[in-house]
Amino acid sequence: MLHSKRLNFGNHVFDWGKKTYLMGVLNVTPDSFSGDGLYHPDDQNPEVDITRLIGESLAQAKEFVAAGVDILDIGGESTRPGAEIVDLDTELKRVIPVVNTLSREFDVPISIDTYKHPVAQAALEAGAEMVNDVWGLNADPEMALTIAKYGAPIILMHNRSSWAHADIKESLGGRYIGIPYDDLIEDIKHDLLGSIDLAHSAGITDDMIILDPGIGFGKSVEQNLDLVNSLPSIRGLGYPILFGPSRKSFIGYTLDKPPDQRLAGTAAAVAVGIVRGADIIRIHDVEFMQQVAQMTDAIVR
Repeated sequence: MLHSKRLNFGNHVFDWGKKTYLMGVLNVTPDSFSGDGLYHPDDQNPEVDITRLIGESLAQAKEFVAAGVDILDIGGESTRPGAEIVDLDTELKRVIPVVNTLSREFDVPISIDTYKHPVAQAALEAGAEMVNDVWGLNADPEMALTIAKYGAPIILMHNRSSWAHADIKESLGGRYIGIPYDDLIEDIKHDLLGSIDLAHSAGITDDMIILDPGIGFGKSVEQNLDLVNSLPSIRGLGYPILFGPSRKSFIGYTLDKPPDQRLAGTAAAVAVGIVRGADIIRIHDVEFMQQVAQMTDAIVR
């Protein structure tokens, strides 16, 4: 049983359990693991970078909205294994113009994918309405208070990523190996409860909390497969679940496919995730996965 059956924020209402909501990924980075990064630096003329970035982001967002996306998730720092850490100024320059433009263009809520509170604050001021924190409020002690101040929904993701446990292959990208867990699912639940405590301590209410079990983050291929099957246990904590398997390495290593050939594997994972209780799916291929979600919903909801 969820603590709250409905999420109300801004002009938006999400009724949990009635349908699967779609979050479309907009990576305004040059080094996305999935190969869909929209940022292409031009050292000779940085202003051209931003103009091009806004134009390409707007075009992709229009495709997503036409395909039925429910949330646009904008991120300016890659989270793939081995990715470089992006400094604050660079991240702000990448995401804020895009957030500003898309929030004016569409009525679809904008999510900012960041773990830095200055980026979250600037994005919320620019028109974002939701925060997606891949470190579950553990990376920045000011993040929870910032989100509480704006009354925004927060996605708390589980993450034990460490470069010491990453294995990189040119064709398949990065995966995690040898991650220490005593009991995978119970440890994930324990860590997520810690993130929930941080949210509560800052005044964030239960109805504003969404949990992401962190598929692909600090988990081996086998652990990710186990986690997909175990989503009901995570949802048993009482919060809606965001599930993000799209083009992830556990699919690539299972099927021996590079990121641009993981559509079928992603579709299988999405369908099983919905059956197992996912409320939101975070995806790159919105038009195709919308059909997968619609069909799966027709069967199980």
